[in-house]
Amino acid sequence: MSDPNAPPLDSESLVGLLDRRGVAYVLVGGLAAVAHGATRATFDIDIVPRWETDNLDALAGALRVANARLRVPGAESPVEVPLDGSTLSHYEVSTRRTDYGDIDVVVGTPTSTRSQLASFDDLAAKAKARSAFAVVILIADLNDIIESKEALDREPDRAALPELRQLRDRSQPT
Repeated sequence: MSDPNAPPLDSESLVGLLDRRGVAYVLVGGLAAVAHGATRATFDIDIVPRWETDNLDALAGALRVANARLRVPGAESPVEVPLDGSTLSHYEVSTRRTDYGDIDVVVGTPTSTRSQLASFDDLAAKAKARSAFAVVILIADLNDIIESKEALDREPDRAALPELRQLRDRSQPT
């Protein structure tokens, strides 16, 4: 959901910062859908990082450089919390407000079984490496994006599904 108080999304700066810090992640969500050709606007970046201490420490370092603060539902403004790999590992889902826009950090994406999340390793195995913003980014497979949106079953996800399914159908060999 768009937040009128969020800084404009500067994907290039966020992705560049993650790259410079050596963060291993798969891009998921709306921006990943855009990378596959979707036209819906997105207002944040969603990532599934490798859930290991060194990588979460690198991610925390990148987030500190971006002046990240935790967005808490119901709170008027983002809050300062310790930002290190150990703290990040305690959140399955967190939204951070940065100087470059919002970033959602999730342990994995929902699957059709709903009792299991697709982890970094699951997603990376099928992800596409794409060059963007002068770096190489792992973009979640379109089928994984669709499955996640189907499992979440929120209004914005349902609205995005027809276009995503059409993109998938067009990309499949006949």
